Amino acid sequence: MPEICRFFGIIITMYHRDHAPAHFHVRYGDQKALVGIDSLTVLEGNLSPRALNLVTEWAALHKHELRQNWERAQALKELRKIEPLK
Repeated sequence: MPEICRFFGIIITMYHRDHAPAHFHVRYGDQKALVGIDSLTVLEGNLSPRALNLVTEWAALHKHELRQNWERAQALKELRKIEPLK
């Protein structure tokens, strides 16, 4: 699973040819979640409020890049790294 970003211990990844809706995977310690790119909501799994706030802040800033990576993943193309939250 290609890692596209890492910040504050949060790891963001995407699978090639993953199922709809467009989403990304989040790991933070033992926590795991799928977050929708368009809705920026947790589709599956669970994140602490702090981790979720950081992830949604980052995703809102990089929504266009996330959508581009989703399209690249569906086409089996190399994913691009996205700048971390600072």
